[in-house]
Amino acid sequence: MFCYQCEQTGKGTGCTAVGVCGKEPQVAALQDLLLYGTKGLSMYARRLRDMGVKDREMDVFVLEALFTTVTNVNFDPERIVSLLEKLARLKDRARELYLKTCREKGKEPESLGGYAAWTPAAGLDALVLQGEAITITRRLSSQGPDVTGLQELITYGLKGTAAYADHALILGQEDDGIYESFHRMLDFLTVENPPVDELVKTAMEVGELNLKVMELLDRANTGAYGSPAPTRVRIEPLKGKAILVSGHDLKDLEELLKQTQGKKINVYTHGEMLPAHAYPGLKKYPHLAGNYGGAWQEQRNEFDRFPGAILMTTNCIQKPKDTYKGRIFTSGLVAWPGVTHIRKRDFTPVINAALDADGFDEEGPDTCIMVGFGHNAVLGVADKVISAVKAGKIRHFFLIGGCDGAKPGRNYYTDFASAVPEDCVILTLACGKFRFNKMEFGAIDGIPRLLDVGQCNDAYSAVKIATALAGAFDCGVNDLPLSLILSWYEQKAVAILLTLLHLGIRNIRLGPTLPAFVTPAVLGVLVEKFNIMPTTTVEQDMNAILKPVTA
Repeated sequence: MFCYQCEQTGKGTGCTAVGVCGKEPQVAALQDLLLYGTKGLSMYARRLRDMGVKDREMDVFVLEALFTTVTNVNFDPERIVSLLEKLARLKDRARELYLKTCREKGKEPESLGGYAAWTPAAGLDALVLQGEAITITRRLSSQGPDVTGLQELITYGLKGTAAYADHALILGQEDDGIYESFHRMLDFLTVENPPVDELVKTAMEVGELNLKVMELLDRANTGAYGSPAPTRVRIEPLKGKAILVSGHDLKDLEELLKQTQGKKINVYTHGEMLPAHAYPGLKKYPHLAGNYGGAWQEQRNEFDRFPGAILMTTNCIQKPKDTYKGRIFTSGLVAWPGVTHIRKRDFTPVINAALDADGFDEEGPDTCIMVGFGHNAVLGVADKVISAVKAGKIRHFFLIGGCDGAKPGRNYYTDFASAVPEDCVILTLACGKFRFNKMEFGAIDGIPRLLDVGQCNDAYSAVKIATALAGAFDCGVNDLPLSLILSWYEQKAVAILLTLLHLGIRNIRLGPTLPAFVTPAVLGVLVEKFNIMPTTTVEQDMNAILKPVTA
């Protein structure tokens, strides 16, 4: 196997024996094969669209296939084999439809080989061998690390974007133009040795696509549950039976809350589900009791201590300990071998497991944190923010956020937040916030110095806030007293980074380490165009950001 798609990749270069995430070589090969075949499907889908023919089942499958290969989503070889079987059926149908449409339009069909010609081998072992034959190392040898690294930058950005598009689709929001873009870009990734400038251009187009998808997801979330509002969230448990919901899927949480009404079960959020408490349509349920624990990488210890049932939606699952494997459940695309998977949102097994478990035997202190500072909430008090900046009461804004992880060096973000001067405001989002969101930062003229914008996809809110402030001050976003201090771990963070670069945002500090797939040559291009830079030390970075501007 070879995988270098996440920040914690082995030795900083790539996982070759087993994934740091827990991915076995067998699963890695099947995921590589799923991605390979999906590119072949998009080769046909793009050409069919050029002739005016669309197939929604193919469109949706591409999103689900890409999302399935995101870090910490699907570790179950049997479920991936099922996806490969469906892919083969769809690709055969796409080929027949392509040939039929060409005949009808009097057009000579292209002879599509490679990715489009893939057919599945018979049986699990044979499929694994197929996957091992088309791993990234083949392209690294034939194309070199620069071209391959840029191809993977595009691929990982598409994976992250597909995750957000899938979230929006679950809530009934989709856009046909988004499907077209996925097919076009996946088709481009089948080209051997493409020019570097075309790769960079396409990477920026992924950023543009992700911006559209995040806007779609924002519309889906607010359309279903209302606009987030500043909300106090309890972070200590209540006495009684309990269910913990982790991941990102608000629809799963809503359905679970409906099904647990009147059952005397408290429902808690974990990790990226924390922002759910700010949505009116979710916080109306009185048994949405609070948030338990922190970011995803702490789950093995936190889930072990949690005395109830656990539901893992979307991604961020780790290998369950035997002590809680019998009371953790998966839903959607997430899967782990031997863990019960919930289908059609029938959460009866989860509820029964919660009722059978001990629950919390005592109540913790009434300790709370604040969430819900999305773009509507912040822009609703924009006049106060603008006045505070003009009066010199707010000197600078820091966006400190992104994915958290277990790799050493992430204490940088805790230390950086602690070092932010008292006349500065911190915006935060995604699970990186758990490094400092329980600290007390106070307020400036009634404006909290720590504003939790939401989940990772709520980077869209941060963009809206920055754009509105730039308009109010009649300047560009890069001219604002705003600095981005970002942490990354997996492919959704890659998609967000590409969106920020598409928007022309400069001077981003990224850590704790740079992606292994970004070679020195590619990094040189990004530095030249966007002045992107790695984090260094808190003192050095803070001094560089806040140093007085000289004429």
